[in-house]
Amino acid sequence: MPTSTWDNLSAERRERVLAAAMREFGRCGYSAGSLNAVAREAGVAKGSLFQYFPDKLDFFSYVAEYTSIRVRNQMTRWLASIDPERPFFEFLLELVDAWMRYYAEHPLERGVTAATNLELDPQVRTAVRAPVNRIYVNTIRPFAERAVCRGDLYPEADLDAFISLLVLLLPHLALAPHLPGLDVSVPMYGVSDESRADAARRLLLGIYVGFGPLPDGNDVWTVASPRPAVATG
Repeated sequence: MPTSTWDNLSAERRERVLAAAMREFGRCGYSAGSLNAVAREAGVAKGSLFQYFPDKLDFFSYVAEYTSIRVRNQMTRWLASIDPERPFFEFLLELVDAWMRYYAEHPLERGVTAATNLELDPQVRTAVRAPVNRIYVNTIRPFAERAVCRGDLYPEADLDAFISLLVLLLPHLALAPHLPGLDVSVPMYGVSDESRADAARRLLLGIYVGFGPLPDGNDVWTVASPRPAVATG
């Protein structure tokens, strides 16, 4: 947790320190990230950082949570513009599109997301991911519960499992289009925008069909093409 010294800083100085930390951790990750570099870019003494936060891990955790809140706030503004009565699957498709556009246009947030999700140290990863996961879950759950009430998700749907799968998918959609080596068999890196969007829809569909019916008039393979090859003979 930040100290009272941090809380008493001007908003301008806090933003400067956080922007420098996002750049450094986003470039180098937690272990290789240099507090000297953060302090130098932010225009503060390195010792000042330890007046703001107890240690490097606490600082990194705060930066990760701050970044997730920034993303959530932007997504919340987008969500406020969406018709709440539209089918839940169509809503998720638009959410995925908005999510991927946001990360394509915000390299600082993308870098921190990579640093938090790809961190090798299990103690660091756990400390950082726990508050970030809470933000994701608390944001998604009300929409999923409303979808059950409207019949867009099955009444018996395991919402914890559904939300967990979405939370696993979202960082992949944020990072895979920009970082090599994250694709499995549905490519997102080094492909056209159209192919990337189609890949995201296919991955989302793979989760959704286990928890709810598709909207009337939608067919699995018109929602997420291409059709798989069918063996004959």
